Amino acid sequence: MSAYDVELTVTLVEAPGAVEQVFVLLAADGEPAAGSTVPDPRAALAAVEQYGEEVFFPMPRPDRRCTQIYGGPQTATVTGTFQDRPVDCHFSRTDGCEIAKWRSMAPLLGGVTGSTGEI
Repeated sequence: MSAYDVELTVTLVEAPGAVEQVFVLLAADGEPAAGSTVPDPRAALAAVEQYGEEVFFPMPRPDRRCTQIYGGPQTATVTGTFQDRPVDCHFSRTDGCEIAKWRSMAPLLGGVTGSTGEI
């Protein structure tokens, strides 16, 4: 068991061929911990606490429909643990559902250009 409730590593790629950016979010007892490198650890932790369960461990929804809107080439992978559960979650902006998922976790994904932009 980890000393952290949240121990996540984010690997962000702004565009194909771009240099990967890596951010870390560490938190214990509802507070960001030293060693967090996301631009705004408090905002990132708030997003994870609000949306983490739904985004990291989604329930199957066969009736879900997504708009065919392209939001940009950005991709991100989040790995680590959230409340002692393993996380391996992939993000993109390839359709309306993925864009919504990205926006809900934008502070965790670095809040960099494109991560919170309008479509």
